[in-house]
Amino acid sequence: MNPTIRSVVVPVTDLAAAKAVYTALFGAPHTDQPYYVGFNANGFEVSLAPQGDVAGGPVAYVDVDDLDAAHAALLAAGATERSAPREVAPGSRVCVLQDPDGNPVGLRGK
Repeated sequence: MNPTIRSVVVPVTDLAAAKAVYTALFGAPHTDQPYYVGFNANGFEVSLAPQGDVAGGPVAYVDVDDLDAAHAALLAAGATERSAPREVAPGSRVCVLQDPDGNPVGLRGK
């Protein structure tokens, strides 16, 4: 396993306002949908999610080869689950756990 952080999802309450700020920083988004706006920051994905939990803050997602194995390993190590593994696109699943201090840890894989 070679986990790599490749993306961060920023929950927002006002997608249009947030999109203006992030467009000023990163340029035009590569994906601009009512449910998701994505920017490429030199190969790193910065995403705006209007349906996200703003109180939970941004979530960095670690790409893992085996989502279920990584999920189980983190739970065994003392993490707790914020959101169970779910499919977000064909062949791509995500989940969010939290460390003992409540910091989010996102996992993305198959």
